[in-house]
Amino acid sequence: MQKALIMTEEDLNRTYQRFAHQFLEPYDDPSRLAIIGMQTRGVHIARKVVEQVKQDLKLDIDFGVLDVTFYRDDFRTKLKMPGVQVTEIPFDLYDRDIVLVDDVLYTGRTVRSAMDALMAYGRPRKIQFCCMVDRGHRELPIAPDFTGLYVPTHEHEEVRVKVKELDGEDAVYLVNMEKEKQ
Repeated sequence: MQKALIMTEEDLNRTYQRFAHQFLEPYDDPSRLAIIGMQTRGVHIARKVVEQVKQDLKLDIDFGVLDVTFYRDDFRTKLKMPGVQVTEIPFDLYDRDIVLVDDVLYTGRTVRSAMDALMAYGRPRKIQFCCMVDRGHRELPIAPDFTGLYVPTHEHEEVRVKVKELDGEDAVYLVNMEKEKQ
C-alpha cells in the first residue's frame, strides 16, 4: 500500500479554524446557523469546527448528527445489511441555515442522500455543504461551499481522512488502492 500524507494534524487544525470563521462570516446574528456532521468522520470534523467557534468567537452554535444510510440510492443493492448509526438533530430545522459537514466529497451521492434526509426532518431555509477534501469524479451536479483541500485523484486512488477519536491520529492520506491489493 502506497500512502502519501497530504494533510497533517496542524493542517487540519488550521482548516477547522478557517471553517469556523467562514461559516460565520455572512452573519451579523448567527442564531439561524446550525452545523450538522454526517456520520461517521463528518461528525468529528463538524464537532471540531463547533468547538473552534466556541473557543475563538465565544458563540454557541446548534450542532446535530446525521446518518444517511436509509436515504442512499444504493441502500437496497448492497448484499450485506448496512451499519445504521445515530441521527440526532436536537433543534427545529425550519427556517435554519444548515452547514452539512463530511470528510470527503467524491461522486456527490452521499450529499444528495443527506439533503433528502434533512428534508425528512424539516425544511431548512438554506443548506450549504462543507468537506475536508474534494477529490473530484462527480456523478451528480453537487459542489462544496467550503473545502479544506481539493485533491484531484485517479479512479484507483482513495482519500482517507483520519480522526483521532476513531483512528488514533488526525491526518489525511492519499492511498493507491491498486498497490494496497497487492
